[in-house]
Order: sequence, then C-alpha cells, then structure tokens
Amino acid sequence: MSGSGSLGASVTLISSRLTGFYKRGFPVLWFGIALVVASLSIHIGQPALLGPVALMVLIGYLFMRGLLFDLADKVYDAGDALMVKQGGREDRIPLDNVMNVNCTPFMNPPRVKLRLVRPGRLGANVSFVPAGPRALSPFAPNAIAEGLIERAYAARMRSAR
Repeated sequence: MSGSGSLGASVTLISSRLTGFYKRGFPVLWFGIALVVASLSIHIGQPALLGPVALMVLIGYLFMRGLLFDLADKVYDAGDALMVKQGGREDRIPLDNVMNVNCTPFMNPPRVKLRLVRPGRLGANVSFVPAGPRALSPFAPNAIAEGLIERAYAARMRSAR
C-alpha cells in the first residue's frame, strides 16, 4: 500500500467481496441482455423494439456511471487509517482526514461515501460497498458506516488538540 505506515495483522476488509461483480459482472449482464434483445428483435423482424432497448442501455449506463463505476475495489480498516484500492491506484486515508461518512441503505447494493478534508490520490470522495449482511430493516444503521463516523470524529478531535 502507498503512504506511510504498513499493513499489520489488525487490517480488516470492510468492503464487500461482491464489489467486482457490481462493477464488472452486472454491467456485462445488463448490456449482454440488451444485446440479446436487440439481436432477437432484428432477427424476428421487429426493429421497433430497438428504441426501448436503446433507452434501457442509456438509463443503465447513466445509473452505473453514477452508482457503480466509482466504487473502490477494496477498502481495508487499518486502525487509524483506511487503505483503499481502486483500479491500479492505492491510497492510505487517515481517519482524521475523513470529514463526512454517508451511507445510502435504501440502495442495492448499499454504498458508503467518505468525503475527505484533503483530497487524496483517489480524489475528495471515496465510495465503497460495505461488507456484511444486509439488515432486515432498511431503516437500520449500517454498522461499518456508524463505526467510521465515530472513529473519524474521535480522530479529528485528537488531531485538533
């Protein structure tokens, strides 16, 4: 990992192991279905179906661009910092650099978005899908997000002294 510090034994993966599917598998599935429907509509002589398929592709791409493509591949909790991997880039984000933690539990998959005080190698915002089971109630707080909120606040208070 880049940045200061080293990965020790207390590093825990806090992002979902399904992130790769969300970022790469789901888009292939979505656009693959669109391609099959478009091919079938041409094959059976119903080109009027191409309009709805094109709309499906456009709406799907816009949703994926805003909600999936920016997700970090892996996020590790290293105690006083988060180690983030996205594409070929890596960054170490000290918890005292986390300004805000936002969780969107009503989405599938849920997202945790970190807003940073000082932008890092991955920008001013880092988003990831938290690991762990989904709560039965959509109103239940996400344990990973709640923990990060408390720990980032405590780290900022310590560094302000």
